[in-house]
Amino acid sequence: MSARDEPVTPDSGPIRDVYDIVTGDEHARVCRDISDDACREQPTNFFIHLIALFANQAGDLIASPKLVLPWLMGAIGAPVWMTGLLVPLRESLALLPQLAIAGWMRAKTRRKGFWVAGATIQGASVLAMIVAALALPATAAGAAVVLLLAVFSLGRGVCSAAYKDVQGKTISKTRRGTLSGYAASGAGGVAVTLGAALWLTPLASQQLTPILVLLALAGVLWLFAAIVFAGLREYAGATEGGGNALKAAWQSLGLIRSKPGFGRFIAVRGLLVATALAAPYYATLARSSGGEAIANLALLLALSGLASLIAAPIWGRFSDRSSRQVLMITGVLAAVLNGLVALAAGLGLGAAWGVWPYALAYFLLAGLHAGVRLGRKTYLTDLGTTDDRAQLTAVANTTIGVLLLAGGGAVAAIGMLGAWIAVAALTVPALLAAWLAVGLPELERPLQD
Repeated sequence: MSARDEPVTPDSGPIRDVYDIVTGDEHARVCRDISDDACREQPTNFFIHLIALFANQAGDLIASPKLVLPWLMGAIGAPVWMTGLLVPLRESLALLPQLAIAGWMRAKTRRKGFWVAGATIQGASVLAMIVAALALPATAAGAAVVLLLAVFSLGRGVCSAAYKDVQGKTISKTRRGTLSGYAASGAGGVAVTLGAALWLTPLASQQLTPILVLLALAGVLWLFAAIVFAGLREYAGATEGGGNALKAAWQSLGLIRSKPGFGRFIAVRGLLVATALAAPYYATLARSSGGEAIANLALLLALSGLASLIAAPIWGRFSDRSSRQVLMITGVLAAVLNGLVALAAGLGLGAAWGVWPYALAYFLLAGLHAGVRLGRKTYLTDLGTTDDRAQLTAVANTTIGVLLLAGGGAVAAIGMLGAWIAVAALTVPALLAAWLAVGLPELERPLQD
């Protein structure tokens, strides 16, 4: 569908006025790759997406398996090997089932209900972790957290398979990255506030209670997101390719060969998981240098939130102009940062300066990971059409899930030699991702426009 820069309904009402200010449309409704019906509803749907995505991403930061859940496992005395399962389990189980889910979802003309269900599962799973931590002995509590994280990840997978399809039907191209950037920035502001509050309140002297408070808030945010998203004004979409999930999944794999640029995008995204896999090792280096105190958790939480608050709007706007270049730049910068962190750790700077070198590095990595997430989401959404976006998302995510299991296992094995060695090894996939991203098709308007 070609771009339309004329309003399809009268420009009036507070929602539309605020939408124009936020997006810079200035009363000319930009509707690329969405229907006329969706264009009419875009201002309202923009803010429904924004609020739900904000709550979802705030929950991600507050209950992060890279930071908060490892601190929970330490506080309840769970075995260390269970903590090592958190990030690979969360990332891979959120991705692997999506190819089958997409075939099932494709048979439905409206798909927002899948996202609502997935967000509800995530909220309920996190709240159940609180019960497990309070009611069970150490090993059993750790096992329960791991199992609940598996359930959580499946719910997240449903959300991921549904979201890009629903967003692609309801939000115009060149507005999607901006939307995601604002949501991530707002979530970052919440994390900064909570980190500062945790640092300053008497709870900082305790080990378990502050973490449970964070989990409770995250669970409530996901449930709130589900309620908000249920109000989205979604019109019926195509259902071709729905039905038998396994048959649809097998057929969808053909998109890797037939869709221009899709196979290369999968390779780029797969290599950029280096930014996600590096985060726990940064946190490990910070804990080993600064100690297990809740104050250090608060510092890292606040800095990760600050990174999203600052970086996400920039990356979001940049992604709407060239998500390909976002993937290139973040890959290069992540490789450089990993190399510097590994060098600092190898030279023993943590012993002299404590938590601060790694806290700063965690802040920078979180900002780069925000760019990776926004760049890959915007690229995949813009690469797809109304007819194939759900299948593209599912194929990409399932393929990445397989790569993540293999790559995560390899990095974990390297990490047994030392956290800084694992960080050093992760410079390689980040650089390869940047190199491959150069050859991706350009989907958005050129930067000089």
